[in-house]
Amino acid sequence: MGKFEYSLGLNEFKSKELRLWQALIGEFIGNLILNFFACGACTQPEDGTFKALAFGLGVFMAITIVGHLSGGHVNPAVTLAMLIAGRISVLRAVFYIVFQCLGAIAGTAAVKILLDPLYHNGLGHTSLAHNISELQGLGIEFFLGLVLVLTVFGACDANKPDSRYTAPLAIGMAVTLGHLGTIQYTGASMNPARTVGTAFATNNWNAHWVYWVGPVLGGVTAALLYTQVLEAKTPPKSNETAEKYRTHADERELRKLEGSRDYA
Repeated sequence: MGKFEYSLGLNEFKSKELRLWQALIGEFIGNLILNFFACGACTQPEDGTFKALAFGLGVFMAITIVGHLSGGHVNPAVTLAMLIAGRISVLRAVFYIVFQCLGAIAGTAAVKILLDPLYHNGLGHTSLAHNISELQGLGIEFFLGLVLVLTVFGACDANKPDSRYTAPLAIGMAVTLGHLGTIQYTGASMNPARTVGTAFATNNWNAHWVYWVGPVLGGVTAALLYTQVLEAKTPPKSNETAEKYRTHADERELRKLEGSRDYA
């Protein structure tokens, strides 16, 4: 029963040390920051490079601010990938996704309220280009989720401690890369919560499923690929190395002793 409670996350309601409520507030604030500033940048008549930098920097700032509270997922695709990899419980994943979506809605709503409708310019809502089908959009968002979550796992690999210091920047740059490559075709969501925020504000839910299924499938695939193939192996401890060397030395001495006996 104890193991079941841990996997499901029931223990998180009992423990005062895990502070689930702080993590949830962190995810809310992270997505609010992302949607407010990045979607705010989309209201300006600039090119895709400007928007790509805005989303990358938005993710960078969000993770830097709240990463110590929640891990800085700020994305349901990342959260579900962590769940598949066994890094978080079921209940924590569910609550994370709810608060991520609420934060994104709040961030976009703030932009909508503070700006005159003349400046809205779609509020940065993601939509498929006219010559892009839903299946094509699904494939694009799949690869966006794939590269993002691979970056998350690579930057946060416990066996590569040095990379953790640059993790927020690396993840932000992955978001920037995704936008530079595909913003013209799908809007480069990479983040279902981000799209929920703008869809709610604009009441535009066309092809909305693409922006959930694509990044989530890409994220889950990335989690399995990294944990099963790409994850760095734990280096042997110094005492294990010494023990291994001592054992080999003893074996060599034993062979020498046996050889001298045979010669006699």
